[in-house]
Amino acid sequence: MFSKFLNIEEEKQQRILDAAMKEFAQKGFEKASTNEIIKEARISKGLLFHYFNNKKTLYLFLYDYCLELCMNEFYKKINMDEKDIFIKLRQCLHIKLELLKKYPEIFGFVEVSYRERLYEIKSDLQLINESFLVSSYAKIFQNIDTSKFKEGLDIEKCVKIIIWAIDGFGAEAMKNEKLLTSNRESYEKAFVEADVYMEVLKNCFYK
Repeated sequence: MFSKFLNIEEEKQQRILDAAMKEFAQKGFEKASTNEIIKEARISKGLLFHYFNNKKTLYLFLYDYCLELCMNEFYKKINMDEKDIFIKLRQCLHIKLELLKKYPEIFGFVEVSYRERLYEIKSDLQLINESFLVSSYAKIFQNIDTSKFKEGLDIEKCVKIIIWAIDGFGAEAMKNEKLLTSNRESYEKAFVEADVYMEVLKNCFYK
């Protein structure tokens, strides 16, 4: 579907993606202007819609692109051999902070996506996020050490509760206007708070 876009020179691809990311991050999906995007990218509107059918297609492609870029970097950094679920969760948080420092524009765009209220785009983002979370968590937490959990617990359910709790905290933080600043200090404070929640969960489930 995106073969025409992916076959153009890399510099031009990046110019278009950067322009779209800037516009969507500043104005959100509904108010973003393709005229501003083509002006910033230095291409014609006809060419933009030659690569992407419409603004929504461009937005969703960009969102997928951001997730894939971050996850590729994420898997290079995380220790997949670590078996303690809480240590691994802490690794995830620290890596996310490193990626924030490296890609503030991407995180700014992803942050804005969490605030999207237009059903036309919100429903698609939810589907992408659900699929993304299921596949990534299955890969990251596939080899955890279950011997550390208290006797008699349903380990599978416990793992789900732990992941849901931390993921829910992260989603809440992303929606909180005070944290939606692409500001490193805001994220650092959120991660410190997340660490407190992890200690509570650890006391609940570990021996």
